[in-house]
Amino acid sequence: MADLPSFSTKEFYWLASCFCGIITCKLVYDLTGFISPFCFKGYGKLSDKEKMERNNRGFSTFHALIAAWASLYLLLFSDLFDEDSSNDLIVNRSSIISNMFLGFSIGYFLSDLAMVFWHFPALGGLEYVLHHGLSMFSISLSLMSSQGQIYILMVLFSESTTPFVNIRWYLDVAGRKSSTIYIYNGIALFFGWLIARIFLFIYFFAHMFNHFDEVKKIFPLGFYSLLTVPPVLGLMNVVWFWKIVKGLIKTISKARHRE
Repeated sequence: MADLPSFSTKEFYWLASCFCGIITCKLVYDLTGFISPFCFKGYGKLSDKEKMERNNRGFSTFHALIAAWASLYLLLFSDLFDEDSSNDLIVNRSSIISNMFLGFSIGYFLSDLAMVFWHFPALGGLEYVLHHGLSMFSISLSLMSSQGQIYILMVLFSESTTPFVNIRWYLDVAGRKSSTIYIYNGIALFFGWLIARIFLFIYFFAHMFNHFDEVKKIFPLGFYSLLTVPPVLGLMNVVWFWKIVKGLIKTISKARHRE
């Protein structure tokens, strides 16, 4: 009976942080819809579908900023995953902060996936369903087992590219696809994607290889998920990166032609 309160408290934190993520998405969605008419003169001319997508991108941007900050802090600035800070295996390390952040992210992915399904395929096709489904599955396993969180946080940091993707959409809908800021955002997206979704994934696999003796001690489903899910996400990142490169080249070529 003595262990029951701590277990219940841990489960409560998970559920509370997940619920907080869902509520936050709803609040940011509504807030985006409220302030957009004041910040964007053409908001009233948008279709209902475009308004809905704009509001959806508002909370995806918010989560991306939280994900980037929290992942960066936990991976680099806290001592949670410092090699010399603990005798625990690096794949077994977690904290209240990391658990609550992962729960918050599950709430975001649940909210976004629900909207994708409800408006399918307006907000994204099967690739988004696959991406969100795999992300939620992996985060849930890591959260419940308290294992492999270092790798989950590395992948979540890749969400830092989302604001650039959303800015590109905003500018496109606003009819500013030929503007200088659109080109600058495309360049920022190129380098951001290269660092956060290509180079970081290379480091991810190298780190996992160098710590494979520890990785093998993760529970079976988590271990095999770690061997399969990141390569799938990595391949999707490469495909999307190729589309970003082609789009950037096309945009710069058009800009030079106009000059």
